[in-house]
Amino acid sequence: MASHSVLRHSYADDTQLQKSADLKSFDTLMHSMQECILDVKSWMTFNKLKLNDEKTEVMAASSPRMSTSIQLPESITIGNAVVPFSVSVKNLGVTLDSHLTMNAQVQNITRAVNFELRRIGSIRHYLSEEAALTLVSAFILSRLDYCNALLYGCPQYLLNRLQKFQNNAARLVLRVRKSKHISPHLQALHWLPIESRIKYKIACLSYGALTQTGPAYLTDMTQTYTPGRTLRSSADTSILSTPRVNTKSFGERSFSVSAPLVWNSLPVTLRHSASSGSFRTGLKTHLFSLAYT
Repeated sequence: MASHSVLRHSYADDTQLQKSADLKSFDTLMHSMQECILDVKSWMTFNKLKLNDEKTEVMAASSPRMSTSIQLPESITIGNAVVPFSVSVKNLGVTLDSHLTMNAQVQNITRAVNFELRRIGSIRHYLSEEAALTLVSAFILSRLDYCNALLYGCPQYLLNRLQKFQNNAARLVLRVRKSKHISPHLQALHWLPIESRIKYKIACLSYGALTQTGPAYLTDMTQTYTPGRTLRSSADTSILSTPRVNTKSFGERSFSVSAPLVWNSLPVTLRHSASSGSFRTGLKTHLFSLAYT
């Protein structure tokens, strides 16, 4: 794969191949990906393994403007299978669309959460508040939090849609009428709002990257800031360098940019936490105070 300049990311028996190129080099990219897959297939055959050609999915991700500037082929040949280009693909439970808008993912989340709200709501009168909170945490908050770092920088209307369902979950637990303002009740449950939960996840991933207790590929995407000349802030070695990006819709949402933006906004004492546990506790307290003051 390295000989074809193709990036690989694997989880269990699932492997994802990635390669980027400008519009002028798209045909070369297609040829390179096909050659890479053929080499992988040959290696697997030699080692008595089998590549599931039929289960392979292919998607070309680009901005909406770029997608109108190039005519994509209808399919790509992988082994003996002709695989059509997909508008969206599911990766570890996350639906990614070809423009990375996260619309499809948010729609899937809200659909699943709404189903769970109805299920729990149908038996709410049999449950204590503590039992209802346990069910909501297990079946609703877990879905809202799953891979939510990918939602950083998404349009506000998508986050508002998720916030609406978190509000409904709080009303279900505490039996609050829709006419009542929900913020005091979210505060009583000690729930961070959706945007704060996203920042919480990114900050925790950043802490793991800096302390090398998280995935190595995230550590490789972060870099400590080194000033060009001596400043009063030079003694703070916990500041991350924020790379320059060309696009707001894609570049600023990447972990290499979102991590420094979120991390550098935290108090110095919090960034220098001695353990993951103390960091998470202090982080939630910090974000909670920002959200409800």
